[in-house]
Amino acid sequence: MLGDLCGAIPGPWRRSIAAIAVDGTSGTLLLCRPNGNLPRTPLGLALPYHQACPAFAASATAIAGSGPAAGASGSLARALSLLQAAAEQGESGPWLLRHQADWLMGWLLGDWRWGEEGNNLRLGWDLERQDWSGAIGRQSWAASLPTIQPSGRLLGCLCAAAAAELDLPATCQVVSGSTDANAGVLAADPAEGDGVAVLGTTLVLKRFVEAPLQGPGISCHRVAGRWLVGGASNAGAGILRRFFNDGQIAALSRQIDPTQSTGLRLRPLPARGERFPVDDPELEPVLEPRPVSDALYLQALLEGLTALEVAGWQRLRTLGMAPLQRVISLGGGAQNPQWRRMRERALGVPVLNRPRLSAARGMAQLALVALEGAGQAVKAGGEPRR
Repeated sequence: MLGDLCGAIPGPWRRSIAAIAVDGTSGTLLLCRPNGNLPRTPLGLALPYHQACPAFAASATAIAGSGPAAGASGSLARALSLLQAAAEQGESGPWLLRHQADWLMGWLLGDWRWGEEGNNLRLGWDLERQDWSGAIGRQSWAASLPTIQPSGRLLGCLCAAAAAELDLPATCQVVSGSTDANAGVLAADPAEGDGVAVLGTTLVLKRFVEAPLQGPGISCHRVAGRWLVGGASNAGAGILRRFFNDGQIAALSRQIDPTQSTGLRLRPLPARGERFPVDDPELEPVLEPRPVSDALYLQALLEGLTALEVAGWQRLRTLGMAPLQRVISLGGGAQNPQWRRMRERALGVPVLNRPRLSAARGMAQLALVALEGAGQAVKAGGEPRR
């Protein structure tokens, strides 16, 4: 996929790229060797962000204490599951535990030791202490953890193999990226009072705050020197494609009256388990009853997602977030004007759709700022950060 994206860039532009940063869905975790190689067995498959591991919830909580790594839905529970599976299959270490964006960053560098701080919060990285939470750093497998770097740091040039495969300059710098939702927020550049809703495969809510907020299922990142708090539901616009294609969604949406409710109370989770606005690995989807009218069913699914968004903002409000004044919508779902009106009615604040403000744009801005910062350091007689 990364190769396809780079290949789609016109040659003259591609060969002038000076820096690259990668974002990924936070929480998707994989096990690899120190050279980045993945096991050839099913053990080499990543555990996705939405896969809870209830059998390891108590252990994860005991090790992490509290915070986003505790419980069944964090990356720590997935890490314990992967490590136990490796031991049961007779696969000996050494192993590395890496989230998808960090693995790709390692491939670009030819060096898998690094991890970006935002992608590792659910594995137990404590931003305020700049260390692993609880007893995580004292575990027998602690050597599998990444060396954490802040978002937006220059880590070095592309390795020769990656530069050749992507047809990028050997001088291209690799910058530590962020999560996909954080990248979208950087692209949106929200004003004070703005919340950002990423309407992608999952529903993600983000808001800059004055001080960190903590709670089960809550993520608190530091992006561009500011605290960014939020949460990500397992539900999102991805559930719509289980029932309709994009053309059908667009056509059926035009038949929806956003001022009239269907009266249905669906919970459009893709599978059992939720992480935000409630952290409940046993929560079941509610996808029925299905009306005869496809337009009504689509509307009911959108109403269910809207209810999750309302509950999500309310959850953040109870933890100390200031009242919302406006919501900026990103992602594929931000192309739907009927859903925007439904959400605006339910939230009681203006909702702006900005579907073209992509996560890729946010990463490009992050890479540019990192390069500019390195240039200023050199002009001042210093050295770029490494």
